[in-house]
Amino acid sequence: MPDHLKGLLITGLGVILIVPDSLFVRLIDATALTIAFWRVLLTASVIALGVLVFQGPGAFRAILRLGPGIWLYIVSIGFTGFLFVLAVSLTSVANVVFILAAMPAFAALLSWIFLGERLTRRTSLTIITVMFGIAIIAFGSGETEHASLAGDLVALSVAVVFAIALTTARKLKASSMVPAIPIAYFGAALALFPFAEPMSVPDDDWIWVVLHGGVFIAGATAFISLGPRYLPSAEVALLILVESVLAPLLAWVVLAENPGRWALVGGALVLGALAVSNVVALRQRRRVRVAPGTSVPQPLPPGDNGAGPG
Repeated sequence: MPDHLKGLLITGLGVILIVPDSLFVRLIDATALTIAFWRVLLTASVIALGVLVFQGPGAFRAILRLGPGIWLYIVSIGFTGFLFVLAVSLTSVANVVFILAAMPAFAALLSWIFLGERLTRRTSLTIITVMFGIAIIAFGSGETEHASLAGDLVALSVAVVFAIALTTARKLKASSMVPAIPIAYFGAALALFPFAEPMSVPDDDWIWVVLHGGVFIAGATAFISLGPRYLPSAEVALLILVESVLAPLLAWVVLAENPGRWALVGGALVLGALAVSNVVALRQRRRVRVAPGTSVPQPLPPGDNGAGPG
């Protein structure tokens, strides 16, 4: 199978698996911290088992030898594991996924500030448009059912914290940060345990709990982390944007959760800006034959070291 087709299938499967993430949070009748506890614990267990089988215990030792920076990545990923669930419990699914879609713009901004990476005019315009789109989403939260400004702020914090994790990963330049994810999630589960009520989940909802963390999120993390090995990062980023479109539609169909006009307008700005930016970068990369010392436009980072927060 050609690498490009393989990359499309792998990344596409990862995106499909992550689409119901917000829906699972809505379907499970338990507190947000309880749902987050099982989500991170089951995801960590499955990914850790996969790392042990395919890479061996040495993968964990190797990731921890990357120095103090790896702990910033681990703590950041751990925080996103439960902040995402909290955001979905406080505001609408549409608001959460549209705000989280802005994460690559925050990552580009942080890379400029802390890593000295050049901020092109295209990227600057994308960031400005994304910020404007988020402002529209937040403005409409008071008028939209299930939406709240508090939940929007939590979703924004998830995007920023995950952007910190991505920026740290770029600085560390490891081939794969996947072994760090179970470490982060096990740590998050430990921190959540005193505040969660693990056995309070109704009997009928255990199937959703297992599918949520043990199958869908673990699978999405594995497949999306493999995608950039076979596809340009701009194509991976574009495919991941599909999740931001499908997740609110799924919540609308299954839960009758109307995203509201402000979320749709703001979300369209966010997704449109990111899509145009990455399409431009992809087309320019294909046109330019890279010679030594030649720079080509960089796409906004897709979050290729894990599935992301949701």
